[in-house]
Amino acid sequence: MLLAIVYIAINMVFTFKSFYLFNLLPIIILLAYLAFTRLDIVYFIVVACTPLSIPLIEYFPTVPIDFYIPTEPMLFGIMIVVIFKLAKENFIDRRIINHPVTLAILFNLFWIFLTSLVSSMPLVSFKFLLARIWFLTTFYLLAVYLFRRPKNIRTMVWAYTIPLLIVIFYAINRHLMWGLFDKDAAHITANPFYRDHTSYGAVLAMIIFGFSEKLFIRKASFLRKSAFGLIFIIILLALILSYTRAAWISVVCSLGVLAATLLKIKFKYIALILIIIFGALYSNRIVIQHKLEKNKQDSSADITEHIQSVTNIATDASNLERINRWASALRMFKERPVFGWGAGTYMFNYAPFQHSSQRTVISTNFGNLGNAHSEYIGPLAETGLIGMLSFILICILALITGFRVYKKVEERQLKIIVLSVILGFITYLIHGSLNNFLDTDKASSLFWGYIAVFVSLDIFYKEGRKRNVLN
Repeated sequence: MLLAIVYIAINMVFTFKSFYLFNLLPIIILLAYLAFTRLDIVYFIVVACTPLSIPLIEYFPTVPIDFYIPTEPMLFGIMIVVIFKLAKENFIDRRIINHPVTLAILFNLFWIFLTSLVSSMPLVSFKFLLARIWFLTTFYLLAVYLFRRPKNIRTMVWAYTIPLLIVIFYAINRHLMWGLFDKDAAHITANPFYRDHTSYGAVLAMIIFGFSEKLFIRKASFLRKSAFGLIFIIILLALILSYTRAAWISVVCSLGVLAATLLKIKFKYIALILIIIFGALYSNRIVIQHKLEKNKQDSSADITEHIQSVTNIATDASNLERINRWASALRMFKERPVFGWGAGTYMFNYAPFQHSSQRTVISTNFGNLGNAHSEYIGPLAETGLIGMLSFILICILALITGFRVYKKVEERQLKIIVLSVILGFITYLIHGSLNNFLDTDKASSLFWGYIAVFVSLDIFYKEGRKRNVLN
């Protein structure tokens, strides 16, 4: 009681002096207590905060290091608690460490560490590495334990979806100020929660599949199913209004995977078809390039025209700038093919590698308008060939694990959950060829969380069936 009275008195003084951050002390103490007693609750709190987190630089433009608040300080705290538990307790199940996906992740982290030692900007690279570690500690390692109970997978999806709905209503409300189908407005409507429409669209594509599982719950009442359907339509509307072509393409590709999965088409036939398609495209690449160069349709508020602009490499500034960034990354790779320039340093180093013939009206020398625009080409420039291949290996092993789990599970609803997560994960794999957001909490929470679903069920599914904890 005495401590409470002293705190109230001190806080009144601080409040009178217009210093309000002291009001957060009880919340910080509560979170610290939960971190040592109920890490599961803290995990869901972090996931729920993620759609609403904002970059610190939005409020303090002069800060030397930018990070998302309140999530990244919380993620850092969870990382410290997990390290403490590792030191004091037998916290990690060896099956998790020995899983191929975890081994691939650990190798990727090790390689980022090595490249950070010889980075062109070591402080930037080690900050990138630290952020990747605290993302993985919470969104992957901790999540693998929690998802032993599949009901926690649903809780995770709800924890992300409900705050995301707040952002969606906020964005739609701002959209109405310029006109509901104003393409240019889509770039800023979700700001400051999402810095641009592409990251917003990527997350919407991932969550629309993760949430879709709820539409197929047999025991749900008519009222609940109606509510689920309404939420699904709202997310779909937000995805359309994001005007993110990469997200739209990723959803279409995932629907193609869904059709192939439900039709039980064997992978070897799909692989054969893909090889034939890529072979045909490569052999006719000159003709295709001429065709694409004739497409003058720029991005537009008209959805049909906006889709047509995807293949416009003649006049569309967004497409041309991507080509500029990719070409710069490849030139950077050629200069440092083994260790790269250091994780997180592309935006600070690519300017001299731009060719004047490839610069666009939105090109910049200051690295303030996005990164390499690819989850695959970016690491190639920053961490070399091995760095890129190690990330691709994570994605491939995660997909293999996901489909193996899908075939293994017998419960209908759990099978639907796994398939919905696979499809959501695939949307980001497709989207990642055109944009990169894994350095933010927004995409990382779902990307690594979805991988955690595959690994957790792959390890603990049979054990869960015996214990009857699959509800």
